Amino acid sequence: IANPRHERRDRARLALAQRRLAKKAKGSANRAKARHKVARIHARITDRRRDGLHKLTTRLVRENQTLVIEDLTVRNMVRNRRLARAISDAAWSDFRSMLEYKAAWYGREVIAVDRFFPSSRLCSACGALAEAMPLHVRIWTCGCGVTHDRDVNAAKNLLAAGRAVSACGAGVRPQRRTPGGQSATKQEIHGATRGISRL
Repeated sequence: IANPRHERRDRARLALAQRRLAKKAKGSANRAKARHKVARIHARITDRRRDGLHKLTTRLVRENQTLVIEDLTVRNMVRNRRLARAISDAAWSDFRSMLEYKAAWYGREVIAVDRFFPSSRLCSACGALAEAMPLHVRIWTCGCGVTHDRDVNAAKNLLAAGRAVSACGAGVRPQRRTPGGQSATKQEIHGATRGISRL
């Protein structure tokens, strides 16, 4: 989502400016100048990120009638120290917000699949569910013999789940529960993923 070229250069400038700020005497005029410089770099990073998000979300909404996303718990995910920087840089919450309001403008549909749907662990070829899968596992092979790229497999499963929700009119909010205790999205999944390898 972010622009890697600008992001890397701005991050290097930010790190240098922060080191210089740390060396300035507290209360000095030079410290105030250094603090303003750090703030300007932060603002530049934010502006460039938002510009990239606007361009991407506008293109996605213009080119697609229905967009399927995963209802991720970003607040919990940033607690992971290894992922916090990448998740914050991607600005997923802003991305979803822009996508939803632009979809409303253009008359498009945004479907958020339940956050508990095992998109990565569900075989998109046979529908079998793999055991717990750590984040470092990027490639895995199902018992049916099909080898999956974790992200591609998840995208296929999310697409099928989104189509099921769109076709059946099921709820897309994870808070909406059925009497059996599962979200409407979950109840449609197994039928939706059968034959997904043809996508």
